[in-house]
Amino acid sequence: MALLITDECINCDVCEPECPNSAISPGEEIYEIDPNLCTECVGHYDEPQCVLVCPVDCIPKDPDHEETQAELEEKYAILTSNA
Repeated sequence: MALLITDECINCDVCEPECPNSAISPGEEIYEIDPNLCTECVGHYDEPQCVLVCPVDCIPKDPDHEETQAELEEKYAILTSNA
């Protein structure tokens, strides 16, 4: 499952540099996460780094992009050219 930044985002800029897949980018009003790039940090870290640094707790799992651990691992392999 990819992560999602909610409208509680305060645009503090701490999440974007933490994403190892460059899935986070500035949107029109708040930061956004590209579900095609988000692996919840699987393959890089034990926990999603954006969630760890977010001061307002506005990054839940995206219910519209459910993925299994195996699917996240496969996406990581593809994104890092280890497929």
